[in-house]
Amino acid sequence: MDKYAVIVAGGKGVRMGNALPKQFLPLAGKPVLYYTIKAFADAYEDMKLILVLPADQLSYTQMVLQAFPERIDIAIVTGGLTRFHSVQNGLKEVPADSVVFVHDGVRPMVSPALIKACYEQAVTKGSAIPAIPVSDSMRQVEGDKSKPVDRQYMRSIQTPQTFLSEMLLPAFEQEYSEAFTDEATVVESYGKQVYLINGERSNIKLTTPEDMLYAELMLKQQGTDE
Repeated sequence: MDKYAVIVAGGKGVRMGNALPKQFLPLAGKPVLYYTIKAFADAYEDMKLILVLPADQLSYTQMVLQAFPERIDIAIVTGGLTRFHSVQNGLKEVPADSVVFVHDGVRPMVSPALIKACYEQAVTKGSAIPAIPVSDSMRQVEGDKSKPVDRQYMRSIQTPQTFLSEMLLPAFEQEYSEAFTDEATVVESYGKQVYLINGERSNIKLTTPEDMLYAELMLKQQGTDE
């Protein structure tokens, strides 16, 4: 089946303490988005790439493309008011009969192995949502009271959230709801079941300067910061 990666990059970089949006910050000498895009390009030679950016960040695109030694084909799409609307815009580039990966642009440490695992499960089950066990103790808060939550039933959700297009495209024709926190919640609202898959602890979402240092250390250990 055809493969489409919708990479959503709408960060502002406020918590990074930097005026440059975090998806364009240098990581081991290249923009964060370089590594995110490269992971999908490396996973499958026939992967179609779609990058969704806010209108005021489109001018940064060339910075990312110039980081690749060879020309890379990627569709650039303008984002919307929310993540839902940004993904919705990206999906306009996706045809029927395909597998769609929706991924956070600031998760550059995603591995080609996880991408392939998501594809294989989506083909057979219709979806693959990367998830990892929660290691911290959890409590449910109600006002000034709280109670413990059994963490064995909790999972932290990652991306790429992967679906057959026949499931994802019509789900995103729904009216927007604030309850939509990710693609899985959109698909569930449409009445479809979603299936989890083991994620990777290294597949972190870059939010703070400490996250950047951790990602750079991982790149150096992997020898991939060329």
